[in-house]
Amino acid sequence: MEKFTRTLRGYDPDEVNAFLDKIIGQVEGMVSEIKEKDDKITSLNQKIVEQERTITELQGLGNENKNLVEKMGQYERMEGTLNKAIMMAQKTSEQMRLSAHKESETILDDAKKNANRIINEALLKAEKTEREAAMLRRNINIFKRRVKDIIEAQLEVVNEMDQVEL
Repeated sequence: MEKFTRTLRGYDPDEVNAFLDKIIGQVEGMVSEIKEKDDKITSLNQKIVEQERTITELQGLGNENKNLVEKMGQYERMEGTLNKAIMMAQKTSEQMRLSAHKESETILDDAKKNANRIINEALLKAEKTEREAAMLRRNINIFKRRVKDIIEAQLEVVNEMDQVEL
């Protein structure tokens, strides 16, 4: 905590101004550091986008993963399908490591990270779809029960009408 010398009308203005200049300098330094980090993040994001494009060109790996992601939503047994997709991704990565040079190995590591992200997103979407399907099943059961109750009530009315003599 900064201490200031007291003067006749409060604190010494020169000390307070010097302190404020010091704080301003620190804040400007932090703002510039944040800007540099934002620029670095933007640059890294651009590199990621470029690497994703390169990955797509390498033996159609991107299209294969995209097709796998699209098919995952259609399978009832999500766990088996995901295991197959992981095995296929591992086999593909092993084949590419054998035939690729040093630069392509770096790109392949990025492809694995993207594949895991896509698989995790697909898992989340599939879990959401499963929850929605379960909710629909519950709603259908409730609807069936209500319709059944209505039909039974109507049947009781008809039976009562048969018992009333006209």
